Amino acid sequence: MNESKYFILLKAIIADMDVGGPNVRCMKSEQAAFGERLRMLLKRAQLSDSPAELVKLLARYHSVPVSPQAISGWLNGKSMPRQANLRALAKLLRMAPHELQYGAAGAGRTVREPVIDWDSRNALDQHAIEEFLALPEVQRKLVRALIDELARGSKRKGS
Repeated sequence: MNESKYFILLKAIIADMDVGGPNVRCMKSEQAAFGERLRMLLKRAQLSDSPAELVKLLARYHSVPVSPQAISGWLNGKSMPRQANLRALAKLLRMAPHELQYGAAGAGRTVREPVIDWDSRNALDQHAIEEFLALPEVQRKLVRALIDELARGSKRKGS
């Protein structure tokens, strides 16, 4: 970074400190972005953005009971759902919870998880991966070792 970039960054930090601090502004913009993203994803999935309808839909996906007013707050960018409800929304929309919360590949985040395109996998593969992730770490380690060994054997046959 050259000096001018440092100066611009410093100005932005000072501006944030003057009006409620950076955390307040960041949280409000994150909530607004989440609301826009949620409305767009519901429309893309051809689902209603009616809070009353979403209460019923989320109950099917093991959400924590939530009021239509709370859902209205999510849709209007005034609040964020609890993690259990974020997971339920993500299941409803068939996407990863972090992608729902932060946007595609955690847009702008420094720590990124791989984005899995579940739509391109068959249901049995998706189920197997979900079951794998639910296993204790020791068992996951064994499954990974088995997969590595099978992959090595497959490469030897192909060579």
